[in-house]
Amino acid sequence: MGQKMRQARFAIGQVVKHRIFPFRGVIFDVDQVFNNTEEWWTSIPEQIRPRKDQPFYHLLAENGENHYVAYVSEQNLLADDSEEPVSHPQVPLLFTSQEDGRYKLKPNVLH
Repeated sequence: MGQKMRQARFAIGQVVKHRIFPFRGVIFDVDQVFNNTEEWWTSIPEQIRPRKDQPFYHLLAENGENHYVAYVSEQNLLADDSEEPVSHPQVPLLFTSQEDGRYKLKPNVLH
């Protein structure tokens, strides 16, 4: 039986937060299945290591002190409905504005 592609639950421009760790961010790219190194995957503690057969999201992420890029499995994300802006310094490079809690990707970015 062929593996069925799951529809991604979250979309580019959507603000999300991590289910376990205290950070949030805006999605700027989506992989339909895991697309990172085996070393990255095995560095995650086994008890919280996500399955590879699900969408993974690239986030412009932030926590209380830092801004960074995160790669997070769908099972570890929740929608962030706070409507607080994401203050990551790269947000203005990729997105035009925030409307209804979602950022609009600039034309000709990434694709």
